[in-house]
Amino acid sequence: MGCRGLFVGGTDTAVGKTYVSCQILAQLHRLGRKAGAYKPACSGAIFSESGQGHWEDIDRLSAWVNPAVPDERICPQRFLAPLAPPRAARLEGREVDLSKLHEGLAWWKTQVDWLVIEGAGGLLSPLHKTAAVADLAAAWGFPLLIVARAGLGTLNHTLMSIEVAEARGLRVAGVILNPSSGNDDMETIQYNLEDLQSRTPVPVLGCLPWGSEEFDIAWSELFDFSTGAV
Repeated sequence: MGCRGLFVGGTDTAVGKTYVSCQILAQLHRLGRKAGAYKPACSGAIFSESGQGHWEDIDRLSAWVNPAVPDERICPQRFLAPLAPPRAARLEGREVDLSKLHEGLAWWKTQVDWLVIEGAGGLLSPLHKTAAVADLAAAWGFPLLIVARAGLGTLNHTLMSIEVAEARGLRVAGVILNPSSGNDDMETIQYNLEDLQSRTPVPVLGCLPWGSEEFDIAWSELFDFSTGAV
């Protein structure tokens, strides 16, 4: 038996994919679901004073999975430089190994009944020398959630991301806007929500409020869209 899940993609890097992924995992835990978190590849390590590198995205995702699960299961391909994974790998004399990404997914599908997969960067960000994030998402078949900035410029980025996803046959479960700071103008955000809703049939599920743990997001609509095991 397969597992249900979502592939969390973004319109860009640093739009809040990890934050949204953690909120989804929190909701699944509240519902009593056995959930896992998987980020196939990441780059951009943070170094401690001792010189030990770690990845903030992995640290945050790991807080929502079984403590016995090692980082290698959450993210099998990790690179140091803050660049797209293929380039970051090349700087280390390595390559992104697609087989490891597929094997990592296969392992998770035997461990949980709900899996949150987080992409790296935007949908067309290179993930391998022959594939972008959107290609991997399409190959795996999970519905796609698009995380986008809330402020000025998000209409273009979000609508382009939807077109990219649909051109690859991805099922887009919805769009969530995420403020990049507490300085985003609330009126602009509301206009962006309304304009997106009028320009795409994809569900625009809402905006995560900056600095608040109270979310007016249609989580049930998102989870209902993701019925069926993969």
